[in-house]
Amino acid sequence: MFNPEKETLPREEIEKIQLSGLRKTLRYLKNSKSRLKVKYKDIEPEDIKTLDDLRNLPFITKDDLRDCYPFAHLAVDPSQCARMHMSSGTTGVPVINAMTRNDIVQWGEIMARCLAAAGLTEKDRLQIMPSFGLFNGGFGFHYGAERLGCFIVPAGAGRSLMQLKLIKDLEVTAFGAIASYPARLIEVARDNGFDFKKTKLRVGILGAETWSDEYRRRIEDEMGIKTFDIIGLTETGGVGLGIDCHARSGIHVWEDHYIVEIIDPERETPLSIGEEGEMVITTLTREGLPLIRYRTRDISRILSYERCECGRTHVRVDRIKGRTDDMLKVKGVNFYPSQVEQILLKYKGLSPYYQLVIETVRGKDEMTIIVEKVDNGITQRELEQLDLELYDFLGFRSKIQVVPEGTIQRVPGKAVRIIDKRKKI
Repeated sequence: MFNPEKETLPREEIEKIQLSGLRKTLRYLKNSKSRLKVKYKDIEPEDIKTLDDLRNLPFITKDDLRDCYPFAHLAVDPSQCARMHMSSGTTGVPVINAMTRNDIVQWGEIMARCLAAAGLTEKDRLQIMPSFGLFNGGFGFHYGAERLGCFIVPAGAGRSLMQLKLIKDLEVTAFGAIASYPARLIEVARDNGFDFKKTKLRVGILGAETWSDEYRRRIEDEMGIKTFDIIGLTETGGVGLGIDCHARSGIHVWEDHYIVEIIDPERETPLSIGEEGEMVITTLTREGLPLIRYRTRDISRILSYERCECGRTHVRVDRIKGRTDDMLKVKGVNFYPSQVEQILLKYKGLSPYYQLVIETVRGKDEMTIIVEKVDNGITQRELEQLDLELYDFLGFRSKIQVVPEGTIQRVPGKAVRIIDKRKKI
């Protein structure tokens, strides 16, 4: 562990820290420059008697933050901040998170905890493959590795042949990347006779996208590594909100810095342990952009508040299943792309590259699953079995189109999984 004292706090101590932090954050917001403080004009910190009172406070949404673009949502003047990162803005106005120097220290702390949970120490050599730019990933890994004392290889995004060369020549032991990128590394390695199992590589820390257990198994088998699922959002302070450990019994969220709730996204009511819903995050130690009850749109569930076999006592949530706006509805059936991926990647002859193309044909929804083949591909019998599995899961027939490897365009950044051609009203 990076910070054993904090990572193994008894439940009652965690809850005391959270109650105090919640009151402090509310007071801080009410006395700040943030336009969001109007939400709390009739609420005082003294009104918060227990953590259960959190559910009486209003939510903050991404639209709330977009309406404040660029800086009206910040609690401090930008002159008091040291750096900024920004959400992609692919579905609207971007959100800027400007960070104070204390925010950067906090970021380094939680990221160091995540790296340590993945088994890294100061003896490791960490290759950072997310970009260093407005996207927060590269810098998050850098701050955490610097705090932990790792040797840092700041490779950035892309240039896959160079990535492989650095892994081998510099005897890299671990890497961080967006979840879909290892598939590209494996593809380039295969084309160039590169054998991951002849390197020192042992750990991959992946995030920024939803990825299935089947994809995880595929990456681990091909690369001979152990993978870890790291989560985080630009709005709540970047990558490092939580990570799973070697026990693989859920993602640890650092509760001395955050409060996690799971709500019904439609009714906006709290859900119990084990019930699946939308993750809501309250920050307890952020200065530039403190948030109370931020609706992340990520779908998960609380698994346990009990001590994990790794010794950590912080809440464990399930791996992110998708986002509320990722959910597809085809022929009246709701599902997430990751659930289809889970089925596809059971078949070794299919690659991790796939797309779901949805369109309206003669007034009805139709879905075509385009998936690439690898090696000898998939047999006719396997294809029939896949078709049956997909039908059993979806409840409707979809067309499966198996194409040669390399057919689906490789794009920088997050993989494009969905092509929805239906007309939006």
